[in-house]
Amino acid sequence: MQQDRVDALMVSDDVEHYIHRQLLVEMITKSQIPAIYSYREHVELGGLMAYSFDLADMFSRAADQIGQIFRGTNPGDIPFYQQTKFELVINMKTAKTLGLELPATLLARADEVIE
Repeated sequence: MQQDRVDALMVSDDVEHYIHRQLLVEMITKSQIPAIYSYREHVELGGLMAYSFDLADMFSRAADQIGQIFRGTNPGDIPFYQQTKFELVINMKTAKTLGLELPATLLARADEVIE
């Protein structure tokens, strides 16, 4: 990435990127490239920022739907739920490590800023 002079990365929500999130964050951080991730868990591990839905909420809703099916509800009768709440999480320690000064307007819009 450094050889190709990559300015920034956007990490997709592929399963492999979540399963290997620790290694992924370490590699990207080591290369000193700013990245936005698909899940807050990446930011909690040291990634710069993430804009995504709440995975815990999604899993909770899925568990509820599975429970309804086990109790006999026809899956076709269960309403489809599409995530409507998204959150922006920023890791300021990582921003400082990368030498980035993030705009105050971006920080004000963040749902959470990790110091």
